[in-house]
Amino acid sequence: MSLFGKLKDRLFKSSARIDQGIEGLVAEAPAAAVADEARRLVDDAMLEELEEVLIAADMGVETATRVTANIGDALQGRRLSTRELKEALAREVTRIMDPVARPLPIYPKKPQVVLVVGVNGSGKTTTIGKLASQFKAAGKSVVVAAGDTFRAAAVEQLQVWGQRAGVPVLTAPEGSDPASLAFDAMVRAEADGADLLLIDTAGRLQNRQDLMEELAKIVRVIRKKDETAPHNTLLVLDATTGQNALLQVEIFRKIADVSGLVMTKLDGTARGGVLVALADKFGLPIHAIGLGEQIDDLAPFDPQEFARALCGLEEKK
Repeated sequence: MSLFGKLKDRLFKSSARIDQGIEGLVAEAPAAAVADEARRLVDDAMLEELEEVLIAADMGVETATRVTANIGDALQGRRLSTRELKEALAREVTRIMDPVARPLPIYPKKPQVVLVVGVNGSGKTTTIGKLASQFKAAGKSVVVAAGDTFRAAAVEQLQVWGQRAGVPVLTAPEGSDPASLAFDAMVRAEADGADLLLIDTAGRLQNRQDLMEELAKIVRVIRKKDETAPHNTLLVLDATTGQNALLQVEIFRKIADVSGLVMTKLDGTARGGVLVALADKFGLPIHAIGLGEQIDDLAPFDPQEFARALCGLEEKK
């Protein structure tokens, strides 16, 4: 299955919600307006219904309002078929997503330190394992530090991924100081001549002050080895949390200098529209999206493919 096919298949719940919503509002066109194909006049009433459809797909009120307003500005007074309306929506979503679709930048600096943050359960550990495996397959030398020293399961999961990818995973006894492990990992990565050091972190938002202090200490300690580190701070978000993902971005931007996003678990959720809201509100680079549990289910973010899959359209040739 192509990446687009997988994306469309995994985004089925989100696209079905938008697809059915658009079909429903076009089908409501007055009989006089229906010829050989149902068409709906783009007017205030129609735009209000479209906005409700987008909010139901978790695009958020602000983004849904902006998207429908832009469609109205461009197409007010025209009669559109279901397909034409989906195409217009896909173009608007692509316009929002284009500026943020950027791969993780790779620098000549060795080791390039990538700090990975996010709440527990967001798919952070799995994402690190997949990134390590993909970078190793691309010929990069990778070291992983299991910095979430308070969760044995996270450490064990990283070790499994490390074995699969053939990369070393540095660990410390449960409850150890994550900053100390991060420093040791910097020493090891530097000694090995590694291209990349991926550092996992804890994500306990129940006590934000503790988390803030812990992350600040990690940054402070690794800067003793390299004052420019971390070179990337990736925030991993779980799509199934919907609009709560926006709150997580706000929190982690205060706690850590987030440089880019990875969205996981787009499979099995009707909330794929939240990615549009994130791009619209924050403008942070979206480096990759997770579509499942397999190694190739972490894919570079393609805004046009995402927009067309979200709107229930076929792949653009």
